[in-house]
Amino acid sequence: MNRRPSGGGEIPPHVDLNLLRTFLAVYRAGSFTAAAPLLRLSQPTVTTQIRALEQQTGRELFTRSPQGAEPTHLAHELAGRLAGPLDALAALEDQGTGPDRRTVPVHLAGPAELLCTRALPSLAPLVAEGVQLHVTPGLTDPLLEELRAGRHDLVISTRRTRGRALASVTLTDEEFVLIASPVWARRIEERLAAEGPCAAVGDVPLVTYAEDLPIARRYWRTVFGKRLTARAAVTVPDLRGVVAAVAAGAGYSVLPRYLCEDELAAGRLVLLHEPEEPPVNTLFLVQRPGSDGNPDVARVRDRLQRAARTW
Repeated sequence: MNRRPSGGGEIPPHVDLNLLRTFLAVYRAGSFTAAAPLLRLSQPTVTTQIRALEQQTGRELFTRSPQGAEPTHLAHELAGRLAGPLDALAALEDQGTGPDRRTVPVHLAGPAELLCTRALPSLAPLVAEGVQLHVTPGLTDPLLEELRAGRHDLVISTRRTRGRALASVTLTDEEFVLIASPVWARRIEERLAAEGPCAAVGDVPLVTYAEDLPIARRYWRTVFGKRLTARAAVTVPDLRGVVAAVAAGAGYSVLPRYLCEDELAAGRLVLLHEPEEPPVNTLFLVQRPGSDGNPDVARVRDRLQRAARTW
């Protein structure tokens, strides 16, 4: 294992391997407190070990805050170099069988909504078989940067990665639909028939997960060939919250079909438009190089790919 990060503090050649394992656990867990039970150590012991490693490197690895442990630039670089070798070593150590075998967690990240409504239910059988999961929700770009640094093993990404450093495979397509509550659909029913949805929703409040309206703007551009000029009446950074707000009568929105198909089937939401070619967004599964040292990563990857065919 090369223990000399470029451009940062030097890792002594005889550093205790346990210190490096503790460092990687804190890096991935995001805090000393969260890492402690994963390592089967007390929180003060974790703190002591990180301080010892920082003293040996001569550099600060984490910035402490009430929210957790924020990695420094050196920590990102060090994690990227250590993750593969340490995971491979842990997998070799865990090849034994029996009830006391310690498993290496699989670190999975992606959009919160897809993780909670599709990925985790699909992975439940693996968890029952002993696979451990550490799940991190977030936006694609930060998650991919953390993947490169070794914090995650697999990331469900909203875009294909470029270059050879990260391998990505197509996972599934999400279809976008224009929806409203039945109350609003009835209010604009005549305008829908006469003018079409683009004009009919002009006076209806728009509910979205971001102020720049990325999903709705894409729908307008792709389906109507127009620029959306509406402003959000409600902004909530979780699409499940958007579903709840629209179903309760807050207005209209554009959402992935998988998130609102139950509400559509039950009549709590109504489709305002059914274009011949609805907009779709392709999702990809990205794997960190070197993560195959943990055989459970392949099990999670393969299960997600099989399950995604039915999403």
